[in-house]
Amino acid sequence: MSPTSDEVPEGFGPILRSSPVLEALGGFMSRGEGPDLEVGLCVGPNHLNARGGMHGGVIATLLDVATGYMLVARSGGKRRVTARLTVDYRSGARAGEWLQVHLDRTEEDGRKTLAHARLMAGERLVAEASVLFIDASPARD
Repeated sequence: MSPTSDEVPEGFGPILRSSPVLEALGGFMSRGEGPDLEVGLCVGPNHLNARGGMHGGVIATLLDVATGYMLVARSGGKRRVTARLTVDYRSGARAGEWLQVHLDRTEEDGRKTLAHARLMAGERLVAEASVLFIDASPARD
């Protein structure tokens, strides 16, 4: 069974750094810092599609934001921009479920970082993602 809004893991609070799109969606949460940063979301009514399940675009946004934030935290602040996001949807999510992103591994090659992550509702796999990030700092000659 998946955790519900009453079971948000202890220590999670509003996400460490927000943006207009995250404010509009609401519910993005984090805890920890550096390599221990975790990101999750309690699915609310504003995250749902017309059929009552979590909208695929919100799933993609959560995976993109979470992997990016976790990479920044693990690298001591090195900023990156998303160049490609591939999401494989495995199951749905419903209002009240607690979802958490797990960053499984990263592969670095120069200015590129490929991150592999999973979105979990308890023990259930909701989606998997591969996100290609590019170092956002200007190239130096």
